[in-house]
Amino acid sequence: MMDRRRFLLTALAGVLAAPVAAEAQPAGKVYRVAFLTVLAVPDLVEALRQGLRERGWTEGQNLVLEERFTTEEKIPGLAAELVRSNVNVIVVTATAIPYLGQSTANTPVVFAIGDDPVHAGYVGSLARPGGRMTGVTSLNVGLDAKRLEILKAALPGVRHVGALLTRHDRGYAERTAAIEHSARSLGLQLKILDASSAERLPEAFDAAKRAHVGALIVLGAPVLRSYQRQIVVLAAEARLPVISAWRELPDTGGLMSYGTSVPAMFRRAATYVDRILKGAKPGDLPVEQASTFELVINLKTAKALGLTIPPSLLARADQVVQ
Repeated sequence: MMDRRRFLLTALAGVLAAPVAAEAQPAGKVYRVAFLTVLAVPDLVEALRQGLRERGWTEGQNLVLEERFTTEEKIPGLAAELVRSNVNVIVVTATAIPYLGQSTANTPVVFAIGDDPVHAGYVGSLARPGGRMTGVTSLNVGLDAKRLEILKAALPGVRHVGALLTRHDRGYAERTAAIEHSARSLGLQLKILDASSAERLPEAFDAAKRAHVGALIVLGAPVLRSYQRQIVVLAAEARLPVISAWRELPDTGGLMSYGTSVPAMFRRAATYVDRILKGAKPGDLPVEQASTFELVINLKTAKALGLTIPPSLLARADQVVQ
């Protein structure tokens, strides 16, 4: 299958696309890069590590990559500690970036997030970020409506849909308003289901059953990515079709996903780290916005649920899991 997980620069195309060989690695110095996040995400660290290797950065030779998984309340203090230790770049996830505060004011920050970084106040604009931050975004909030449209296309007879989200998500109000608007426009009745922790997932599925929902959508809140396997198990027990922001869901037995590859975003984030270590200022590097997304459908799960996915939707799928 052709890899469609590509990204498009919003402006100044080519700023990050210069051939790797065009710039030599700074000689004789070992650079320190920190990966800072609230959730333990070893696959994303490995994706960043791979992207750095592809650009000539080798741990133990010219690079030290420090992994820091912590809690929200400890992010500001840990970020300040990293700054004091003269780390050269801090790479952050969506779960960590809101808590950085001013403690990293003079240290470059590279993000890979699903939020709108302009709306959140992280950068001045996508084309000209300014300041100390830049990176990659998938604008995930806006994709929830598209996922609901795909779910409706797959299950045209469904009228009641449950939406799994977490109240701890900083984009909770925005996500909720957007998905409720989309549901009304599609003639669907929406049941908001709180999945603020893994322990609350069974309760959320019980609420879905009581509300007689015919399908579920997992909204794009970052913390929910870590719940995909548990969601698959509970959905199978409840015999509920689910669409998610992350392909981990259909890959492990859920019905569908629509979104960009999060590991691919972190491989691209390595490009920013590379340029900054070679002297570029983060404020001069345009934020890269995901422009191509994958639709993955697990046909085996559809058959187990007694569903017939419309041929027109199967034709749109980037991958069909048999």
